[in-house]
Amino acid sequence: MSEAAPAPQVRVVDAPLAAPSATQGLLEVFRRRYLLRLLVRREIQARYQGSVLGLFWSYLNPLSQFFLYWFIFGQVMLRGQNVETFAIHVFSGFIIVHFFTETFSSGTRSIVRNKSLVQKMAVPREMFPVSAMLVSLYHVVPPMIILLIASVAYGWLPDAGGMLAVVLALTLIMLLGTALALFFSTANVFFRDFGSAVNLMLHFVRFGVPMVYPLTMIFARLNDFWTEVYLANPLTIAVCLFQRAFWVGSTNDPAATDAMNMPSHLFERSLIMIAVAAVLLLIAQRVFTRLENKIPERL
Repeated sequence: MSEAAPAPQVRVVDAPLAAPSATQGLLEVFRRRYLLRLLVRREIQARYQGSVLGLFWSYLNPLSQFFLYWFIFGQVMLRGQNVETFAIHVFSGFIIVHFFTETFSSGTRSIVRNKSLVQKMAVPREMFPVSAMLVSLYHVVPPMIILLIASVAYGWLPDAGGMLAVVLALTLIMLLGTALALFFSTANVFFRDFGSAVNLMLHFVRFGVPMVYPLTMIFARLNDFWTEVYLANPLTIAVCLFQRAFWVGSTNDPAATDAMNMPSHLFERSLIMIAVAAVLLLIAQRVFTRLENKIPERL
């Protein structure tokens, strides 16, 4: 009579089950850079899927915008007035405003739009708003190339202050847009009205910054107190930084244009705004961490 086979050993692990998420926050997002790159690439490919022209649209759309600004403002509305290279002025602001609105809008919808990945993949959920910001940053490059070519055509030359202004403006929008995307992407999971509310708020952004009108109009029509309130808007400072980098140098007298059209202590103001945006991002991360465990069940 054969011996009975030994019973299989059962290994007992005294450890809690791992949740399908990571809670290390933004640091963990950048530790998993490979997954972040895959997500950004997926978002970019999905945007141009089924398109014949593909990535060419990212150049054609801003080019058409620049032509409209040049024709409407330069040849129709402001023709004969003392407004130099106003198309560069408007388009500089357009790039920054579009970067912010794209980051804020797509970041707010990012978790709901990727709910299947959020529920199944063990990744930090902050990765989705961050990837939305990086996709928007990727689409800043084509209009910046167009702006650079147009500025050179008007006689623009690069300078150290202008290059610093570009870096400060992009840094400010990256921090501010990501912070707001973290806040509102979480809120949009619990109440879908926030997605619509964000779209409504963004309708006012273009007219709340000196993009389609010069900052001198604000200086002339508002007293000192309300001018400072206007300049307390970080988007206003970011737009002025981009205009300092490209528009000022494309005019006949850059020094005079800078003195008349730029706010005082522009670079100092931008550093303060970046610090405030960084603090806001830390607060947004804390709020996101507190609520992220409830996200899968609400999706």
